[in-house]
Amino acid sequence: MMDAMDKVAGLSPEDSVFKARRFRPEFVQGGEQCRLSVLQPAQDQGLAVDLRLALARRMAALNADQVLMDDYDAQLLALDPSEQLLALAQGETKLDEPLAAIARHVDLVTLTPRAAQASDIERLVQAGLNNPQIVALSELIAFVNFQTRVATGLRLMRSL
Repeated sequence: MMDAMDKVAGLSPEDSVFKARRFRPEFVQGGEQCRLSVLQPAQDQGLAVDLRLALARRMAALNADQVLMDDYDAQLLALDPSEQLLALAQGETKLDEPLAAIARHVDLVTLTPRAAQASDIERLVQAGLNNPQIVALSELIAFVNFQTRVATGLRLMRSL
């Protein structure tokens, strides 16, 4: 069975890389469960699915991953997002709060994670996010950046 990572990496069941991933089925299953838990959680903590997808699309663009950008665009557009969320997804920085603070944080952690400091979390609090929302946002940032790196690696392996 194909998962989302196979899809964005361009794998098919006939590929040797697809088969190699199945040597560790717990990693395949765990990755898919993680994806679902951060993008479509049972309890969204006030960070709706359309916001999460807009942020995922933004991170895919920051990582220059066109395949993921297209995938997240399709998922986001299926939810009929607001103009603000479309702007967020497209990399806009002139946004209303709390989206502006969220966008700044996503960009910072995606592009220069070593530069992130405790004061960056405080900016999220000042913008109105609570602790569960900050944790959920951090999980989303971690997953999408992980996803872009794994997908890139799998594509490279497939091309060998």
